[in-house]
Amino acid sequence: MTTARRGAVGHLLRVLGLAFGLAVVVGGTIGQGIFRTPGIVAGHVPHPAAMLILWALGGLLVAIDACAMVELSASVRQAGGPYVYIRRALGPVAGSVAGWADFLQWIMASAFMAVVFGEYIHQLGLAVAVPGAMLAAGLITACWAVNMIGTRASGATQTLFSAVKGVVLVALVAVLFAWRGPVPVTAATPAIVPAVGLLALVGAMRAVVNTCSGWWAPSYFNEELTRPRDLVRATFGGIVAVTIIYVLVNAALLHVLTPAEMAASKLPAADAAARALGPASGSVMTGIAVFSVVAISNLVMMLVSRIGYGMARDGVLPRALGRVSAGGTPQVAMTAAAIGAILAALSGTYEALIAVTVPMTVAMLGGVDLAAIIVRRREPELERPFAMPWFPLPAVIGLLLNAGLVAAMAIEDPLHSAIGLGGAVVLGLGYALAGRSR
Repeated sequence: MTTARRGAVGHLLRVLGLAFGLAVVVGGTIGQGIFRTPGIVAGHVPHPAAMLILWALGGLLVAIDACAMVELSASVRQAGGPYVYIRRALGPVAGSVAGWADFLQWIMASAFMAVVFGEYIHQLGLAVAVPGAMLAAGLITACWAVNMIGTRASGATQTLFSAVKGVVLVALVAVLFAWRGPVPVTAATPAIVPAVGLLALVGAMRAVVNTCSGWWAPSYFNEELTRPRDLVRATFGGIVAVTIIYVLVNAALLHVLTPAEMAASKLPAADAAARALGPASGSVMTGIAVFSVVAISNLVMMLVSRIGYGMARDGVLPRALGRVSAGGTPQVAMTAAAIGAILAALSGTYEALIAVTVPMTVAMLGGVDLAAIIVRRREPELERPFAMPWFPLPAVIGLLLNAGLVAAMAIEDPLHSAIGLGGAVVLGLGYALAGRSR
């Protein structure tokens, strides 16, 4: 039995199973995007059958993109996620850039979701006298406290949260399908019927793939999963589950709304619920949103500590962040991430910082695709519980897909994209110079 399994202080515990892996894929992927993105897709492709096919195709593309990550995660069982694989294939400078981008991106995501949580609580008429920033800090602190208990407790909590989230979404789908009223077509509904050309399809697919973001969450915990095959099953099984849920949600929305109404709406799920549930829909949708934010916030607090732990173990972050409690939690790294998220939430700078870090994160996923090709050729003897089929085609497709997303972000938001990608270069050069001086 290994030291990690005995639970010695200073080591992560290999106590997480398949249920947890599935939970982090579902919990890390399904968020507020599915309540809004169907309208964006309908604006590009206003045909019901085509919309459902695109959502199914999006799941297939994500599964192809996942091949590189899963092969590396199952083979290189170290905590830290994409940072570990890019470092192994492309060296410490590229690894540190990827790690910093990932670490900061998740901290900012935690801050953003916490602020949204405060806004939703106020919409429900609860704690209206408490400033939203304080509610945000309270959520971050609560997630920190739960995860500080230990890996078993935080893993069980996330599994429960994700299961409830899935049940709630399925229940919403059932409610929408149960609605039997006529779909009204009013004069206020714009007739949006754009030509479905290549650009429209690309725009729709980009929105779909973005809504599937987060599928790689199990890679942060592969050092703690009991069996390498669990990571493989969890990632691909989770992607299939999320794809099915997304297709069902869109089919349910189309049962209640026309494609034109979806395209004209900023939140089609809320409009569909309003038509099916009446006045109670606002509170129902807000309650679902609150629970979804809590579930994702809990997962982010858990996984961001693993990024800090992996980087600290390699000396990219201060060694103190690599300390692990007897319960298997990187408590120092988690505390540092929680403090950073609280400060960002209180300062209000999180939206700009997310805009800066997201292009770096997508580029990082492309780096994983490249890393899989390099490691396969450089280390053919490495034990691979999962080897991507038709190598290197899935990794090449993933690389092109992520490069396309980075290009689209650069076109839509050139300033923040340039700051983020330029910052990555500065981080890499700074790391190289600091390493040389040491």
